[in-house]
Amino acid sequence: MADESMSSGPIATANRGTPFALYGAILVAIGIAAFLFGAVLGVVRLIVGNPAWLLNVNEAIIWYSAAPVVFGFVCIAADVFFTVGAKRTRKKVRFDAFASDQVTAVLTAYNDELSIYQAVRDFTASPHVKRVVVVSNNSIDSTEAEAARAGAIVFNEMKPGYGACVVRALSEGCRFDDTELVLLCEGDMTFRAADIPKFLAYAPHADIVNGTRIVEQLQEAATQISTFIHYGNFVVAKLLEMKYLGESTLSDVGTTYKLCRKGPLLELLPHLDSDVNLEFNPHLLEQAIRRGLAVVECPITFHPRVGTSKGGNVSNTVAMKVGLRMIVGIALGWNRIK
Repeated sequence: MADESMSSGPIATANRGTPFALYGAILVAIGIAAFLFGAVLGVVRLIVGNPAWLLNVNEAIIWYSAAPVVFGFVCIAADVFFTVGAKRTRKKVRFDAFASDQVTAVLTAYNDELSIYQAVRDFTASPHVKRVVVVSNNSIDSTEAEAARAGAIVFNEMKPGYGACVVRALSEGCRFDDTELVLLCEGDMTFRAADIPKFLAYAPHADIVNGTRIVEQLQEAATQISTFIHYGNFVVAKLLEMKYLGESTLSDVGTTYKLCRKGPLLELLPHLDSDVNLEFNPHLLEQAIRRGLAVVECPITFHPRVGTSKGGNVSNTVAMKVGLRMIVGIALGWNRIK
């Protein structure tokens, strides 16, 4: 086993983050949105005959939209030059080897009877997987029976919600003493065990290796990741990155697929709020980064789902609502969205 104190040590160093950069970015976005609104209003003003009162309003919006942009960039610059600059002078490339490349794979599932058998068999066939645990979240179909038939250890999490299911899955994955790595995934066949070697290649540098689907060449056609969801996810990821500049590079905050070291994960679990639902992944990443864990991204493949999508990617409308709630959680706190 790797030195457990080495693996869990970073959690003791709390990360205060870069709040000026975060709120500066939000101010810049507000200023740009106000300017664009003013531009559209200008067209409307001309159509309705250019009344004097509307001209005054229009000019005020255009002129004053520059204020949040300028102030926002000043805030960002303050954190970049002072906080991030100091962090970069202390950077080191971490390499914490682990004794075994065997993982306990934990799959979340909700009414996934059409896919869970294939998913479990896919992971059990990997030479890196010691066992597969499936946590069903009150499935009303034959998900549990199919998972057991495929050879998985099966649990049912009674508390509804994606966050509750993930917390239960991670907790169950930590119960085994013969693996120090816990691989979190879903049972809908959107992710594949073939990506495990990629996770293992990044694992010596991190406490959590977060899969990222934001690589065009690694996305198959006909997945639930629309163009809107693809770039919206990227924007939300960058907003979370702005909150902790110099700590982690993020491009995907919506993926379940992660590899975690058990020591740091055990210390992180009490800080995860299982009441957070579809917004849980950025919540998990923020809690990890905030507590000093090393989070590194790994490019992964993404495939069409087997069965019906039931999460935040059902449609662009649902994804937009989830994305806005993620932004509120990042900017104002996760208690605001429960």
